[in-house]
Amino acid sequence: MNKTTRALLLACMLASPLALTACKKEAAVGNEAAEKKVLVAPAKDDDAGWKAYLPAVVQENMGTITNNPFLYYLPPESDPEFEAKYERQAEAAKTAMARGVQKGNLLAFGSPASARMADLMLYAFADVPENTLSGVRILFIGDAVDNERVQAGLAPTGADYVFVEAK
Repeated sequence: MNKTTRALLLACMLASPLALTACKKEAAVGNEAAEKKVLVAPAKDDDAGWKAYLPAVVQENMGTITNNPFLYYLPPESDPEFEAKYERQAEAAKTAMARGVQKGNLLAFGSPASARMADLMLYAFADVPENTLSGVRILFIGDAVDNERVQAGLAPTGADYVFVEAK
């Protein structure tokens, strides 16, 4: 091998670890950005946007829960069938709470109609016996003004309550 070939080979060998290190740093920065993604709530009347937004928020807030989450959703109040959908969801949630929820489950409640979802939650959990939801995570995705009353209403259940402001 002549001197030029050896110099090129040596330069490639030295550059290779540096290039690999740079790639690893770029990948790490990319992973941090993916972990810190900011979810933005769609407009109040964007039903399709909310149907995509809510599962993404739920996924970000699973914590140690490994079971499939249960998602309760109300459409925008501009939906012509809103009241009927509200009644069906309220009864479905009330029935599920009456049957009981096992530890390790996540129940997520979200809607562009935050105040009505808060009402639904308070109705559904009203008869849940004290401390029977220990080990269950309850996620409420809504407006900050509704958080305090929902949190107070669910406190006796013993559930792990998590609030995410839809903004």
